[in-house]
Amino acid sequence: MNHSRAPELQTSGWLNSPTPMTLAELRGRVVLVEVFQMLCPGCVSHGLPQAVRVSQTFDRDDVVVLGLHSVFEHHEAQGTREALSAFLHEYRISFPVGIDAQSAAGGLPKTMSAYEMQGTPTMLLVDRGGNLRKQSFGQQPDLSLGAEIMALVSETQSAVGRRGDESIEGDMCDENGCSMREQST
Repeated sequence: MNHSRAPELQTSGWLNSPTPMTLAELRGRVVLVEVFQMLCPGCVSHGLPQAVRVSQTFDRDDVVVLGLHSVFEHHEAQGTREALSAFLHEYRISFPVGIDAQSAAGGLPKTMSAYEMQGTPTMLLVDRGGNLRKQSFGQQPDLSLGAEIMALVSETQSAVGRRGDESIEGDMCDENGCSMREQST
């Protein structure tokens, strides 16, 4: 099954991280991106608490949780770095959070536009190879999301090996390369 490469996050800054985060540098790990706004009721009551639970449940060597503050309404009330910093502190959100870059024309934020999101909360699930495996708007059941993440964690690097833009499933690959399976005669 082919999966499309996840577009890179376009941010104007990061909180809870000493350096900017990129999906490219996180390859080899599953990445969950929780896209939110501080004044979005669904984000505050469902999306962000779920992202916190994921970050507390899975080993950071396997799963990285990122937040993306993507403001498309009420810019004056929630559009400042200071307001977001206070929000993250009050809600005890410690995973890295990027600030979605605003478009020059005043339209949707850049990452929100690149992913053609419907709104917030939106959850992005990126596999070890950097491919977007799920994009979902609204609330997600914890058990379903946990199972999906675990399935991606369980995929070995060979299952998400790359040849150009196509996923290679079933090849016998390791850090030294890929070989054909033995044929039964």
